[in-house]
Amino acid sequence: MNFRLPLATALSLLPCLAFAQPVPEPRPDAAPPPDWRGTLSVSIENDKFGVGTDRFYSNGFQLSWRSASADLPRPLEWTNRQLEALMGPGELRWGMALSHSIFTPRDTRRTNPDPTDRPYVGMLMASISLSRASERSLTLVELQAGMVGPSALGEQVQNGFHRAIGVDRSYGWDRQIHDEPVVNLLAERKWRVPLGQFAGLEFEALPSVSVSLGNANTYGAVGGIVRFGQGLQADYGPARIRPALAGSNYFQPNADRTGREWGWYMFAGLEGRGVARDIALQGNSWRDSRHVDARPFVADAQAGIAVYWRQWRVAYTQVIRSEEFYGQRGGPQIFGSINLSMRF
Repeated sequence: MNFRLPLATALSLLPCLAFAQPVPEPRPDAAPPPDWRGTLSVSIENDKFGVGTDRFYSNGFQLSWRSASADLPRPLEWTNRQLEALMGPGELRWGMALSHSIFTPRDTRRTNPDPTDRPYVGMLMASISLSRASERSLTLVELQAGMVGPSALGEQVQNGFHRAIGVDRSYGWDRQIHDEPVVNLLAERKWRVPLGQFAGLEFEALPSVSVSLGNANTYGAVGGIVRFGQGLQADYGPARIRPALAGSNYFQPNADRTGREWGWYMFAGLEGRGVARDIALQGNSWRDSRHVDARPFVADAQAGIAVYWRQWRVAYTQVIRSEEFYGQRGGPQIFGSINLSMRF
């Protein structure tokens, strides 16, 4: 598996880390200063950003909102009280998101797709989340619900966009999996580990663990990123569309209490997922449908850059994903992720 770009980026940090000066560790229970702005975030992921293919994980779109660090809406107050022990200390936020993902086989010209290739799948999801961030950790609990199958409008979105840009359509959507409501419950925790400073740059690691349970995705994941730059306290990495090594869907420029308005960082990361259920590979839960045998372990390697200035953040992530099912041809998938966030 070719993880050369992300691994080379990570390894290039090692000489700097050897000369890095230690930094004081933040207090484990300290919260960032109050943040009176919410964050609207848009993420687009596409394999055209990789090597120009149109296969497997073909496209993803997510629109998310993270609140200011303020009181919760009443319906979420009870949930927050029940999760007090899990969430731990920190600044509380709630959020919502709407996402759409498209998966196709390798050959999209066939009206009757290869039954040994991954099926056509459209997935439309909405989510609501609670998160708490301290100077040392970020904890997230998220409930996702939506639909896979024709009602998720995968065919209309993909072929409609292809017509608009003058690209040949995908011909096998008549064989996509059937309609099925899907629900996932996700819990995730990230830790901030300062690694020191060198030449005016900050270095840190962000290890993470996550668990997802549901009829769409059931997995456990362990991973993390290493990054260097300036103003790293503003976030926990750029947003991504799950399942992924995702950062925070919000950012807070003055989280380090210095009055900082801008910052940047480069990063590289790895995540491994133990997969028990992936409806986009294994097909419908209660009806016969196109499906393939999912591999029990999937790895992502990623590298990228993020920049924020005042109320704006933009990030790009290049991802290499290992083979997800037995019989997958073409090797690991390469795709890119663009994220634009605005505070208001």
